[in-house]
Amino acid sequence: MYLKEYRICMPLSVEEYKIGQLYMIAKHSHEQSDHGEGVEVVKNEECDHAKHGKGRFTEKRVYLSSRLPSWIRSMIPNIFYITEKAWNYYPYTETEYTCSFVPLFKVYIETRYENNNGSSENCVGLSSEDLEVREVEHIDIAFEDIPEKNFKKEEDLKTFKSTKTDRGPLQKGWRDTSKPIMCSYKAVKVYFEMWGMQTKVEQFGQRSIRDILVLGHKQAFAWIDEWIDMSMEDLRKYETETNEKTNAKVLNQ
Repeated sequence: MYLKEYRICMPLSVEEYKIGQLYMIAKHSHEQSDHGEGVEVVKNEECDHAKHGKGRFTEKRVYLSSRLPSWIRSMIPNIFYITEKAWNYYPYTETEYTCSFVPLFKVYIETRYENNNGSSENCVGLSSEDLEVREVEHIDIAFEDIPEKNFKKEEDLKTFKSTKTDRGPLQKGWRDTSKPIMCSYKAVKVYFEMWGMQTKVEQFGQRSIRDILVLGHKQAFAWIDEWIDMSMEDLRKYETETNEKTNAKVLNQ
């Protein structure tokens, strides 16, 4: 098991990001999907938890065969998917990824959002055993490089300025001066218990998750003017419409 805790600050409040997070996930999934590949939404329904109360459960299938490195593609069939199950009890969430072809591979993510700049030392409540092996990484969404294919000038947070909130651009040191400020604390555990391949696969899993987190958090702020005025009712309607369009793209309907 390889455990990393990513701390990702945003120039938002936790209350604002409740809408922004869901908007970003729906729009990002649609943008990243194409015919036969991308994110199929299988379930999106209410759920309950004894400790965390009412929440939202989603199940998705992520089809991405052609996007994997050649050394992994050589080991798997041409068509396979990763199952994502997420339990959202905002501001706490749990997410689990499993693979249809590689049952020994699993990713488990615990997330908690707090109104600070990443200063909480054990935000998600990791065990003493996990704390001993945890690696902590602070990610700056303004200055983190992303693949050229994902870069859009209008989403460059070093130059982006929100017209509705007057926030941005994000300059050096913004995480110490920005108001409001919040942090996504994400404890990511990657498991692949196969001798000879464990380290390579677990490291690949962490890099892949990190890339997704960087792009998603960048876009959540870059799209703020699209979602900042939304109510939860508006957001659920947008989710439903966007998920239907995304499924149609992925399933070639």
